[in-house]
Amino acid sequence: MCFGFLGIQFGFALQNANASRIFETLGAPMDAVPGLWIAAPLTGLLVQPVIGYLSDRTWTRWGRRRPYFMFGAVFTTLALLVMPNSPTLWIAAGTLWVLDASINVSMEPFRAFVGDKLAPRQRPTGYAMQSFFIGIGAIVASFLPFILAHFGVANTAAPGEVPPTVRYAFYFGAAVLLSAIAWTVFTTREYSPAELASFDDAEPPVAQQSAPLAGPPPLQQIGGWIAVGVVLAVTIAWKSGDKMPYVLAGLCAAYGLLLGVARAIPGQHMLATIVDDLRSMPSTMRRLAWVQFFSWFALFAMWIYTTAAVAGTHFGSTDPASAAYNEGANWVGVLFGAYNGFAALAALLIPLMVRALGLRWSHLVNLWLGGLGLISLMFIKDPTWLLLSMVGVGFAWASILSLPYALLSDSVPAAKMGIYMGLFNFFIVIPQLVAASALGFALRAWLGGNPMHVLVLGGVSLFVAGLCVLRVPAHQEGA
Repeated sequence: MCFGFLGIQFGFALQNANASRIFETLGAPMDAVPGLWIAAPLTGLLVQPVIGYLSDRTWTRWGRRRPYFMFGAVFTTLALLVMPNSPTLWIAAGTLWVLDASINVSMEPFRAFVGDKLAPRQRPTGYAMQSFFIGIGAIVASFLPFILAHFGVANTAAPGEVPPTVRYAFYFGAAVLLSAIAWTVFTTREYSPAELASFDDAEPPVAQQSAPLAGPPPLQQIGGWIAVGVVLAVTIAWKSGDKMPYVLAGLCAAYGLLLGVARAIPGQHMLATIVDDLRSMPSTMRRLAWVQFFSWFALFAMWIYTTAAVAGTHFGSTDPASAAYNEGANWVGVLFGAYNGFAALAALLIPLMVRALGLRWSHLVNLWLGGLGLISLMFIKDPTWLLLSMVGVGFAWASILSLPYALLSDSVPAAKMGIYMGLFNFFIVIPQLVAASALGFALRAWLGGNPMHVLVLGGVSLFVAGLCVLRVPAHQEGA
């Protein structure tokens, strides 16, 4: 049931390791790259709750989650074939929207799929197994440009053209993604809604259930969020004039408008139901939101700026057309493959850690290892030794992909596993939107234009995420 995640991670790993490289190759300045990345979190914010809601209410002869696996896989495959051949920057950015939206269509039901099929005591192992396949898929995908260059495929191209190593890596990834997801679709089965409702754990314990609804969103709350967005936009225009921070203002105002629409439409409408579930989320989910925010802010900072940081600091070039820059970019692919490899190994150890330390302390330890790994990138001079930093990042990555979902899945009803897993994605994509909108400005204004300082900031964020884990209810330790 987890094998399809190997294919999904092929797509994510190729995107994470190479999107910045493609954007810079097509002429994007370094401080504009985060804005181009905004497609990834924004599509997740829009797509995952809707797919979760729909998959909870779908039942076909192929089940309720698996049709979404396959639909997303087909469109992801097409986007992987197009992106490295983009002739212009705007086409590459648009293709990233399609790529990320399609991956999200496949990925979101996979989280609920494990929650559907496993009892609470098995879920930490189930989500750790997803992390294992994620690690394996990402190892190969991240290493592909480096491997292809080793076997003689050209690693440079004319200015404005993506090197053949990257293009062929995307072609291979498209084939693997479609094959792996198809394997899960055709070799697994699902419990029907009636079967799920009959299980003893169909409803969470009373202490972990959702809060009762307080009725339609109040007008004061609606107006308050819109006002915050307007004030923030005016402040940004007055103080900086930078365009990307307006995304933060837009998020606040958009949430207010969302509440207003939900108040105006019937309670049975999909949008009203999603907003109701968001407002009544369990306390465990509310506290995990802060853990996710600081964790994914750090990850997004790493994905955006590691190529520029390593190429500039360790390989001495900021020119995307130079051989040194592309050698550094290939080495970043190796580093990303390495942390995913260490994540695959960590996924085998995490169930043992949980038995010894509990879910919360295991997650804290792993997040702090990741923080140390990111901060150490600034102090290691030999690029080969950067592999040591990836050990900590790998443990954090494996933990982020498994333990929060194990903590969450025991606190939501089986009938709403999909929608709550989709809403939980809000606390993954919101920090990414914050990172995409603020990091470019922070790099110029506060971090001296050095992308390595962004990675240190990411390390600090992982330390904060670890502290936030301690606020999650302790009764989850025995999950």
